[in-house]
Amino acid sequence: MDFTVLTENMEPFLRGFLNTIWASLLGLAGSFVLGVIIAVFRITRLRPLVWFGTGYVEFFRNIPLLLVVFLFYLGLPSLGVTLSGFAAGTLGLAVYTSAFIAEAIRAGILAVPAGQTEAARSSGLGYVQTMVHVVLPQAIKLVIPPLSNQFINLVKNSSVLSIVAGFDLMYYGDVVATETFDTINTYLFVAMFYLIITLPLSYGSRVLERKLARHD
Repeated sequence: MDFTVLTENMEPFLRGFLNTIWASLLGLAGSFVLGVIIAVFRITRLRPLVWFGTGYVEFFRNIPLLLVVFLFYLGLPSLGVTLSGFAAGTLGLAVYTSAFIAEAIRAGILAVPAGQTEAARSSGLGYVQTMVHVVLPQAIKLVIPPLSNQFINLVKNSSVLSIVAGFDLMYYGDVVATETFDTINTYLFVAMFYLIITLPLSYGSRVLERKLARHD
């Protein structure tokens, strides 16, 4: 490996690295909130919400992520709404990943014993209170492994921002590769920066899973 590619281009690498972290954090937060909402929609007794939740999941899970990003980046301007590449890419990431998170959380909710819900409702808690304080904490705890996988996938999928000039790590990697003509070393360092983000996430999820297992 030629480390001069890294040392001489540290500024763009770091700029893309920080933008990737920022996009990933925003995407993680947005996808988790959306995923929880859609999961609750899918198990409610209100049929319109069930239909909406099901349509949402089936639509976004079965089209490419790049198409979702293009819908926000190229489609919204026709409606008078213009987003930057970073905003469109991050929003696309959040919406796309939320469909997978919704299914994971729905599975967790269905795995919670029905007696938990019945006991909470008989204690005077409303439906929303039961979900927030009783069911969802247990459901999320049950599905930490698949949620962790989705979060790691989101970080890797953030490279889609490079297609819409999102100024992420992959975007600056392409810039450096074009300027230096050293594509092998450039993309090896890009991979290294992604590993700096994903490996701690993977390790942290395993540690959390073991701690919760011991607590149980």
